[in-house]
Amino acid sequence: MVFEHKSVLLDETIENLDIKGDGIYVDGTLGGGGHSYYIASKLIKGRLIGIDQDEAAITAAGNRLKEFQDKVTIVRSNYKDMKNVLKELNVTQVDGILLDLGVSSYQLDTPERGFSYREDAPLDMRMDLRQEKTAKDIINQYSEMELYRVIRDYGEDKFAKNIAKHIVQNRKIKPIETTAELTEIIKAAIPMKFRVSTGHPAKRTFQAIRIELNRELEVLKNTLEDMVDLLAPGGRLCIITFHSLEDRIVKSFFRTIENPCTCPPDFPVCVCGKKSLGKNITRKPILPSDEELANNKRAKSAKLRVFEKSN
Repeated sequence: MVFEHKSVLLDETIENLDIKGDGIYVDGTLGGGGHSYYIASKLIKGRLIGIDQDEAAITAAGNRLKEFQDKVTIVRSNYKDMKNVLKELNVTQVDGILLDLGVSSYQLDTPERGFSYREDAPLDMRMDLRQEKTAKDIINQYSEMELYRVIRDYGEDKFAKNIAKHIVQNRKIKPIETTAELTEIIKAAIPMKFRVSTGHPAKRTFQAIRIELNRELEVLKNTLEDMVDLLAPGGRLCIITFHSLEDRIVKSFFRTIENPCTCPPDFPVCVCGKKSLGKNITRKPILPSDEELANNKRAKSAKLRVFEKSN
């Protein structure tokens, strides 16, 4: 199967990265190389470093970016290790960093990866197949309370308690091994009248299990500071999120580093000494155009936020 991922908010992201022909740019979630292709095409003497933990993505991006191979370096790693990856490449500062936090269309559409509730497959959901733990382990080993917490916090599902209860009841009979089994259990836990009006009943639980397994929010939270440190003066960090939890983390972080002062509002001058690191370019997130939404339904929940480091 072809590694395909329609690059969401492509024009908006390329424009906001403000690419310089001799700059150094990092795509921390390389995927099939969609955004990276357009970044590389704007570089003259510059350099692009693409990072991804998915082997299929590395192969696909390598093929897609072949014509720019003298400007592109691809590394199989998680973006949380960006600082070390760049250190090994003797890069201390970059002019722009991009994260596109969505699951790629390839991962969703390759049934055996177990990301999709629409296909029957083993419960996997690993973004990095070198990892041993899978979604099956979470579903069959977490306590009812832990499952409830994951589905409530990461899926924001109001039926989290009932879904967790149904999972635990069913796995007492036999281990839950496939996406179809899990989907049926979730359906049974949600009253019929709610199933009709709120999209696919399994969507939120699958999202929650995937986030927990791949530690997506933790990785994002723990890496934001590193990425701002790596930016050269005037450099930009562009982050595309796909659900409210990620967006909240990015929004709050950008706001804090733009105005980190902790002094009481009635102090005449700042005494805490915390200096702004730059400018939050996007007070409100950039959303996909109607045209993009018509062509790519997976862009529906995408939001782009941009931060520019002080000169």
